[in-house]
Amino acid sequence: MTTLTGKKIIVVGGSSGIGFGVAAAALESGAEVVIAGRSAEKLKAAEKRLGGAARSIVADMANEADVARLFDQAGAFDHLVATAGTPPPNYPIGEADMAFVRGFIDSKFTGAVMLAKHAVRTLNKGGSMIFTSGINKDRPPVPGGSVVAAVAGSFTYFARALALELAPTRVNIVSPGWVDTEMWDEIVGEAKTGYFDQMAARLPAGKVAKPADIAPAYLYLMQNEFMTGETIHIDGGQRLV
Repeated sequence: MTTLTGKKIIVVGGSSGIGFGVAAAALESGAEVVIAGRSAEKLKAAEKRLGGAARSIVADMANEADVARLFDQAGAFDHLVATAGTPPPNYPIGEADMAFVRGFIDSKFTGAVMLAKHAVRTLNKGGSMIFTSGINKDRPPVPGGSVVAAVAGSFTYFARALALELAPTRVNIVSPGWVDTEMWDEIVGEAKTGYFDQMAARLPAGKVAKPADIAPAYLYLMQNEFMTGETIHIDGGQRLV
C-alpha cells in the first residue's frame, strides 16, 4: 500500500455527498485535492468546509469542453475519483421521458467516458481512475429502475476493459448502497428519515451509511497498486436483503 502524501487527487462531484467525503479523507491522508463540479457556489462552500485546503474548478461533466479544461487547469495528477451524478429516472418504462433519460446517461456514463478520455493526457504513471456505480444494479427499484440499473451495471464492464487498455494505469469501481447525501433530500424530501429508518432496520450493518463510511473504499483503491478492473461493494449488506 502506498501513501497519499504528496499525491494529487481530482474529485469530480467533490462539493457534496460521497465526493466531499472522499476529498476530506484524502486531505487527512496528506494528499493535494482538487474538487470539481457544476456549481461555483457549492464548490466555494465546500472549500470553506474543507478549511481552504482544497482547490476547486467549475466544470460540467456533460460538456466535453469543460472536461478538457478541467484537466488542463488541474495539471498533472495521480488519481481521479468520479462521484458526480443527478437524480435518476424513476418512472415505468412505458412512461419514460427520453430527454430526461438521455440527460441522465450523459451525466453519469457518457461523462465518465469523457473523463477517462481527457484524464489520460495528464494522469501520472502509476495512477488510477475510480468511478462510482451503485446498489441499483443489484437491487433495481420497481417500477422505474431499468435505466439506472443498466447505467450502474455498465461501469463494472467499462472498468474491466479500460484497465486492460490503459494498463498500468488502474481503473476500479466503488458500488455503494444507500448513503445519506443531499441527493436523497432532492429525491424524497422530508420522507427521507422514514425511508432510512426502514432500510437501517433491514441492513446487516444496522445503519444507512454516511459519506465518511464510504470514503475509505476510494482511498484503498488509490493506495493498493495491485487492484485493477474490480468493483468494490460497500453497501452494509444491502445486496443480501
